[in-house]
Amino acid sequence: MPKLAKPLTDIQVKNAKPKEKTYTLADGGGMYLEVAPTGSRTWRMAYRQPNGKNTRLTFGAYPLMSLAEARSKRDEARKLRSEGTDPAQAKREAKRAMSDAAIHTFELVARRWLEKTATDRADSTQQKNASWLEKNIFPEIGSRPISEITPRDVLAALQKIEARGAIESAHKIKQLCGQVFRFAIASGLAERDVTADLRGALASIPASHYAAITEPAEVAKLLRSIHAYSGGPYAAAALKLSPLVFQRPGELRSMEWSELNLDAAEWRIPGAKMKMKNDHIVPLSTQAVALLREMEQLRGRGPYVFPSIRTGERCMSENTINAALRSMGYPKEVMTAHGFRAMARTILDEVLGERVDLIEHQLAHAVKDPNGRAYNRTAHLPARRQMMQRWADYLEKLRTGADVITLHGNAA
Repeated sequence: MPKLAKPLTDIQVKNAKPKEKTYTLADGGGMYLEVAPTGSRTWRMAYRQPNGKNTRLTFGAYPLMSLAEARSKRDEARKLRSEGTDPAQAKREAKRAMSDAAIHTFELVARRWLEKTATDRADSTQQKNASWLEKNIFPEIGSRPISEITPRDVLAALQKIEARGAIESAHKIKQLCGQVFRFAIASGLAERDVTADLRGALASIPASHYAAITEPAEVAKLLRSIHAYSGGPYAAAALKLSPLVFQRPGELRSMEWSELNLDAAEWRIPGAKMKMKNDHIVPLSTQAVALLREMEQLRGRGPYVFPSIRTGERCMSENTINAALRSMGYPKEVMTAHGFRAMARTILDEVLGERVDLIEHQLAHAVKDPNGRAYNRTAHLPARRQMMQRWADYLEKLRTGADVITLHGNAA
C-alpha cells in the first residue's frame, strides 16, 4: 500500500529553500511543490491517464498562488478525472477559449455579421447599419471580447445616443446589437443576448409623423419650387420623381437601372429592398418615363439611377432630398422626403377619389382580399397604371397653374 503524503503547512511552504538540485514537497492527492535551484516554487500535480501515460499538470507559482488555492485547483482536477475528463486537456481548451474570446471582439463579430447577412437587406440599409455601429457602438464596446460584454456595457453606450435626443436611433441600434449577439451565440462565441435584459431601460419612442404638404395649392407651389431647383442634376431629378412615384425615400434613391423597363413603363423593386420584403411593381407615368429617359444621358458605369456624388458604386445619400427641400425653404416641420407618400395618399383619396385599395397597393402596404389573403404583386396592375397616369397629369396641371377639376368617381 503506497505511503500517504502528509499535508504541507504554510510554514513549510514558506520556508522551502532552494538546493543544488530541484526537489519536491508532496501535499497529497498527487499535488506537490517543486522547488528549483533558482528559488522558484511551482505547484504541480502528477496523475496517470487512462492509457497509462504519466502526466504533469501545472497550477501556478508560489507565493502568487497560495497553498489553499493550489489545493482548490487539485480538487477541481480530481473531480474532472472522476468524470472521465483529462484535466490537462480541459486546461488547454480553457486557455484556447480565453484566447478566442480575446480575439473575437464585438466589432469583429459585428463586421462578420454585417458581411454574412448583407444579402438579406438593401444596400442603403446595410450602409446605415454599418454607420450606426461604427459611430455609436464600436468606440464604446467594439474592442471588448463579445463574451465578456454585460447588459450595463451596452446600456451605457445606448444612453449616450439617448442623451443626444436620438431616442428612436437608440432603440434601433439596440436591436442591431441584439442581432450581433444572437449571431455570436450561433457561432459559439457568446452564451446569451445581453440586450434582452434592457427591455424598458430606454425612454419610449415619441409618437411622430413625417411632415407632408397635402393642400393642393401648397403642393402646386412645392412642385414649382422643385422644377426651379438649381442643385445637382441627380438631386433635381430625384426631387421631380419623388411625387410621381411616391415610394419610400430609401427605395427611390437606391433605384437601379436593372429594375427599370422604360419600354414597358415599369419599375420592379425586388423584395430585398422593400420594407415588407415583397417584390413591388410601380407603373410609370409618361412624365416619369420621360424624366428617366433624360437621366439615361447622365448614366454612368455604376448600377444606380441616382448615384452618390463621390462614387457611382453607391446610391445617393439618404439626406440628399431632405437637404434639397431645406435649401428650397421647406423646413422638416413642413415637408420631408417621406412626406410625398402622405401627399399622394391624401390627395388621391380625398381630392381625386381614387380607390383606396389601389392607393394602398401603390404605397406597397399590405392589402388583403375578402378572404384575408394577401394580393400578389400584379394585383389590379392595369387599374393602378391608369391611376398613376391620372396622378401625374394632376400634378402637372397643379404645377403649370391650370384649372384642376376634382375627379371623384372617375377611378377605374
